[in-house]
Amino acid sequence: MIDPDGNQIGIIPTYKALATAGDFGLDLVEVSPNANPPVCKIMDYGRYKYQLTKKLQEAKKKQSSFQVKEIKIRPKTGNHDLRTKIGHIKKFIGKKDKVKVTVIFRGREIMLSQRGRDLLGQIAEEIDDIAFVEQHPKFEGRSMMMILSPK
Repeated sequence: MIDPDGNQIGIIPTYKALATAGDFGLDLVEVSPNANPPVCKIMDYGRYKYQLTKKLQEAKKKQSSFQVKEIKIRPKTGNHDLRTKIGHIKKFIGKKDKVKVTVIFRGREIMLSQRGRDLLGQIAEEIDDIAFVEQHPKFEGRSMMMILSPK
């Protein structure tokens, strides 16, 4: 058993440990149940739980989270539409999200694979100052995709 100041009292029966905790006006908390004999500490359990939740909140705050947003285009997408899509990509990158840009080929458009590669290259150039290409363009079935990450 350990007292509130952190000093080790020794091995004592449970009823004596509970009585000692009652004398201090605190709780008897089992800190290490798997040890032989189990280690108990006299402390304010409510305060202990509060400190644990605070530590978890701090760890969660420092943890970075992101989503993968997807932008779909076609090989025959117009210039103005492409500018709009690039604006969306910049907004997503600004929020620290990754962006998956997909060029979808339908029917005979599969012959325009070079056009799709050019579109992805143009998008990569446009947002070069705020993002980098994490995964270069590659074919997956009837679509070509690339992944962008914030710098």
